[in-house]
Amino acid sequence: MIASLLLISLTVGGCTSQKEFSIYLTKQDTPVSELPALSQVELADKPIISIDDIISYTKETHEIELIADAYERVTKLEVPTSGRAFVVCVGSKPIYWGAFWTPFSSQSFDGVTILIPPFSPDGHLIQLELGYPSSSLYRGEDPRSNPEIFQSLERAGKLK
Repeated sequence: MIASLLLISLTVGGCTSQKEFSIYLTKQDTPVSELPALSQVELADKPIISIDDIISYTKETHEIELIADAYERVTKLEVPTSGRAFVVCVGSKPIYWGAFWTPFSSQSFDGVTILIPPFSPDGHLIQLELGYPSSSLYRGEDPRSNPEIFQSLERAGKLK
């Protein structure tokens, strides 16, 4: 599946230099549909979610509990019905890409998604999910369980 390909040739000026988990938007708001065709994607200068924004990451469900400021920042993102691209990094290394997605979209997506607004009655939770509107649309290997991601979160004391 194209959406789960590793982003080996990204321009990684935005990713943090430490070995920490982070999520970045693309610098030019690259359309989700163009990401698989690009050889380089420039990342925003700062992550939308940094390791300091994370209270906990649940390994089995890929739910991320965020501090209040980060949760508010994420929920205020403008997300078109065609999605808004993000890149998950560990340090300066991009691991995979996905898209913030709105539940009001009638378009399907076969990549990793974070729904905006999230449906989180129990705190400041977002979730990295497979496919939209259903995980049955997702094809390929699950990039969310990358060992580097879990090692980074474990080192930071965030992994549950």
